[in-house]
Amino acid sequence: MPIRLNLLAEAQALEDQRRRDPAKRAMWAGAFVVALALVWSSSLQLRVMMVKGELNRIEGQMNARSNDYNQVVENTKKLTDVRHKLASLQQLTTHRFLQGTALNALQQTALEEVELRRFRTDQTYVLVPESKPGTNDSNVTIPGKPAKVIEKIVITLDARDVSATPGDQVSRFKQSVAGSTYFQSLLTKTNEIRLTSLSPPSPSTTGGKPFVGFTLECRAPERTHL
Repeated sequence: MPIRLNLLAEAQALEDQRRRDPAKRAMWAGAFVVALALVWSSSLQLRVMMVKGELNRIEGQMNARSNDYNQVVENTKKLTDVRHKLASLQQLTTHRFLQGTALNALQQTALEEVELRRFRTDQTYVLVPESKPGTNDSNVTIPGKPAKVIEKIVITLDARDVSATPGDQVSRFKQSVAGSTYFQSLLTKTNEIRLTSLSPPSPSTTGGKPFVGFTLECRAPERTHL
């Protein structure tokens, strides 16, 4: 029976001992842990990048929607302002002073012995700017007021009384005008027709009857348009 000799037995024993060295195994374990840590760190970084990308996308959507919302709010304000102006114009159109209607009413109040020489209307519009909210010296809040326009209408009638007794028809003509349905709707009890001038009897320049000149004023109540 042959005898086998293992000449490398000592070297193999040393190699086995080296492989079973705890320090080496600890190094391998440390390297594995480091590798795991690197993988985990890379995965975290990747997730952070993904979350940042999602955050940027959401912020972009929010900014876009915010811009759309601001645009909608601005358009709503413009629409409200246009509707307000349209309502104001409609109010002015509905309640505007019509010269023809006034002249037609004067035709119905005419007297044979009174000559209407001149019909004049003065229409003025006073703009009152808006006032901002504030506080007074007692720290009491004073609410603001929107801008408004005050409409003033004054009708002036210059006439002559050419009756047999000049001056007798002045009061009658004044009462006739005041009794007109149109002027009653235009005026109020505090805005009565006033006699603003009355001249003494004067001879006619054309050789006719003497006359008395007088002026009536009809001041309509002030109207406020917002």
